[in-house]
Amino acid sequence: MKLSARSLVTPLAALLMSATALTGCAQAGGSSGKGAGAGLAAPAKKDIAMRLASSAENSTLDWKAQYRYIEDIGDGRGYTGGIIGFCSGTGDMLRVVERYAKSRPGNALERFLPALREVKGSDAHTGLGGPFTRAWAEAAGDARFREAQDAERDASYFDPAVRRAKQDGLGTLGQFVYYDAYVMHGEADADGSTGFRTIRDRALDDARSPTDGGDEAAYLDAFLDARVAAIREEPSHSDTSRVETAQRVFLRNGNLSLDPPLIWKVYGDRYEIKGS
Repeated sequence: MKLSARSLVTPLAALLMSATALTGCAQAGGSSGKGAGAGLAAPAKKDIAMRLASSAENSTLDWKAQYRYIEDIGDGRGYTGGIIGFCSGTGDMLRVVERYAKSRPGNALERFLPALREVKGSDAHTGLGGPFTRAWAEAAGDARFREAQDAERDASYFDPAVRRAKQDGLGTLGQFVYYDAYVMHGEADADGSTGFRTIRDRALDDARSPTDGGDEAAYLDAFLDARVAAIREEPSHSDTSRVETAQRVFLRNGNLSLDPPLIWKVYGDRYEIKGS
């Protein structure tokens, strides 16, 4: 996971890095996501989820162009790269390269595995640098590398988020809300950060989930409140527009099924996904 390259960061972020850091279908206007079927996992909705996340992570809807993306954005997590911002400091970038090595032995990234293991838990570039970033970008031309990124996204972020959301009785929008929180915050708390589990616990202090008989919209509003508070607590986070002028807009419009057309803003930039 990563912060957007356009997020404001501070030098304190590097000091707050933790070795254990990890580093989301009702009809529109419906009140419950129970029995929602495929929900966000439906191919068309998953593509919408990726475009929404990419607007916040990379300031573009073209998420498929991000397989080759890699840079250090100064957030204390080392290199950030790929379709959801895997990080060398948090370990998910390492897992991507390990997956790629299994499916494509001898690939150009494989030789960096020892260095990636060494820098995990820090923002160091030791043993990586230009040769690594060039190899990462070039590997994006290989379908096996793209598949490795997809698999790590699903295993560590998308699938757990959607599964937890369905258990809480949430429809497609709620599943995306959970997924985006997983991507930005990780599942568990780390030094200087608030993870998904704590955000969810705080939301449940204020509202019942649909599974427990609560109103879906009211619960999601409480979750987004907790998410905003978590963003403001972290020195390396500051901008809450991916919540307030995107997800909250869909919620207030009653679009619990996350159906296009969708219009939202992130960092002041306007985006649109047109209806079919």
